[in-house]
Amino acid sequence: MKQPSLSCGCDCSSLNRRGFLKTTASAIVTATALPATGLLSSLGSESSAKPKSETLVATLYKSLSEEQRKATCFGFDHPLRSKVDNNWHITDKKLSDFYTADQQQMVKEIFMGLHSPEYAETVFKQVEHDSGKAGFGDCSIALFGEPGSGKFEFVLTGRHCTRRCDGDSVDGAAFGGPIFYGHAAQGFNEKPNHPGNAYWYQALQANEVYKMLDGKQQKIALLGDGREEQGTETVKLTGKKAELPGIPVAELSRDQKGQVQKTLASLLAPFRKADVEEAMKLIEANGFDNLHMAFYKNQDIGNDSVWDVWQIEGPAMLWYFRGDPHVHTWVHIRRDATT
Repeated sequence: MKQPSLSCGCDCSSLNRRGFLKTTASAIVTATALPATGLLSSLGSESSAKPKSETLVATLYKSLSEEQRKATCFGFDHPLRSKVDNNWHITDKKLSDFYTADQQQMVKEIFMGLHSPEYAETVFKQVEHDSGKAGFGDCSIALFGEPGSGKFEFVLTGRHCTRRCDGDSVDGAAFGGPIFYGHAAQGFNEKPNHPGNAYWYQALQANEVYKMLDGKQQKIALLGDGREEQGTETVKLTGKKAELPGIPVAELSRDQKGQVQKTLASLLAPFRKADVEEAMKLIEANGFDNLHMAFYKNQDIGNDSVWDVWQIEGPAMLWYFRGDPHVHTWVHIRRDATT
């Protein structure tokens, strides 16, 4: 099926606010390269009959015993709330060991509700797979602040998973703060085409950007080694509009920018409508043209020039995709890099 054009429909090469939001939303709705048919086609019609994840967090909080609260609940400003890593447990209490069956089910529903209806099951199966024998039950949770107070956040962690649910308590931060997702679909060292990987389709979209670049642009975009993975430091934002790694979006043609938008759409596709909209608005607030895109040649599995490691970075945004030896993805989007 032929992809619709994502050009802004005007003579200028830059995208205005309305054009950026409209075309990126359109790309999410119409993307056919994603592994689920009609992915996010319900962007404007998510069911209101099901409890929102935030409502379930409040119910979960009320259900906790005194022992569970002592182990799980922290003040809203606790530094642990802002931490992210590729394989960690925010508390030492696993879901399957420390929570009732009803509470475990609530946690699962909270997690599912943080993702698009079309993609939630795929993401859940990825977490189940990467968590080992205990599956989703190997994850751990923490709650910061108190639901209903205006300042609270639920955080779920495990191998290849950090997700947040904050009810917009964290002002100016998409997803409530930095998140992580990844997948080792068929072992630690994946093959060049990453068979079975839930997120490899995102890299294929990004590589389409590289293919559209001319020789001079490719030299700017293609660098040596990707950034080191250092936990929360991996997603530290610079606030810079210039001298970021790779090629500035401002230097791309309208068609090339359209493919960058398709890539952003593929990155946002697994997540729920509210988080997608917030992320898009924050990216646009710092300027779509201020984004830079980089690819890293020294981590090319199979030496096939399909770049496994790449990133999109802006003044207050980072989406770092490390596909060598398997997929790790670090995400941080804010209104202001200093907050």
